[in-house]
Amino acid sequence: MPNSLNPFELIARRWQPSARFVERAALATVVMAVVIVVTGGAVRLTESGLGCDTWPRCTSGSLTPTADMGIHGAIEFGNRMLTYVLCAFTGLLIIAARARQPWRRSLTRLGWAQFWLIMSNAIIGGIIVLTGLNPYIVSSHFLLATALLTVGMVVWQRSREGDGAPRDLVARPVRQLTWLLVGATLTLILIGTVVTGSGPHAGDAREVHRIPLNWQEITQLHVDFVYIVLGLTAALWFTLRAVKAPEPQRRAVRDLLAVLLLQGVIGYVQYFTGLPEVVVGIHMFGSCLVWIAVLRVLFSQRERPALAVAADPGPAGDHEAVQPDSAPADPAPEPEPAASSR
Repeated sequence: MPNSLNPFELIARRWQPSARFVERAALATVVMAVVIVVTGGAVRLTESGLGCDTWPRCTSGSLTPTADMGIHGAIEFGNRMLTYVLCAFTGLLIIAARARQPWRRSLTRLGWAQFWLIMSNAIIGGIIVLTGLNPYIVSSHFLLATALLTVGMVVWQRSREGDGAPRDLVARPVRQLTWLLVGATLTLILIGTVVTGSGPHAGDAREVHRIPLNWQEITQLHVDFVYIVLGLTAALWFTLRAVKAPEPQRRAVRDLLAVLLLQGVIGYVQYFTGLPEVVVGIHMFGSCLVWIAVLRVLFSQRERPALAVAADPGPAGDHEAVQPDSAPADPAPEPEPAASSR
């Protein structure tokens, strides 16, 4: 009796998405990962973190916000609903990657990694509400969202390349400098979460626990790492120019430098204007763009060729070897000798 097909196999038999469709589905998950970060920031900046005071319900007696909860309940509940939208886009990516022929298991596995990151962050979001906006858990919430954005960028990149072994396009010292830049940027983002956890925007109008640090001193440390990242970016750009690297690699570094400078301007504006909510929200959006730009620099320095596709062996049970085109043709049969005359 033949094995029953799972739903993904049934879909794959009836739908063959193009490579372009899979690529766009992967890009959509990247966009949604940025949207979820920005809307999560909006929840904090509008003091709607406890707009729904419990989880997974919005109140102890209602799944959705009630009229007396006002705008804060609507904002918090709306952010929760975006999780389902993000799941829908990720599900579309998983199905499209599975239905695409030939099946690339690497894409579907990365898609499932995105799904489980979304589920994990949803649970952490619930814990944040139940613990009254614990700043340490809030920071982990943002970092997990950054991990989701990272995996989304990897999927998008992998959808545009093959499954062959990665091959570096730059010398090892350049690659090491790039990884140092990636590490410094991650540290910058981590310190940024500490600034948020100790700063004035607690996420709710009521008094909630904050990280017991001087947020201005942490902000100065954050600024110091901004200069470190800027210096590493400039060093990488001059290095690529010196070794005459291809234009795509230099363009990726130039894009990163432009995003960093713009983000720095926004950071100074928000600091000297007393951290207005709108500017802080733009700064959070900028942090996503910085991380995306850093990953693009990293991805531009290597390539993955497509794997060679094996020849179709033909129907099952047919073991005849396929002759190469250059094989000599079979010799023509010799004519039979003429019959002797009598």
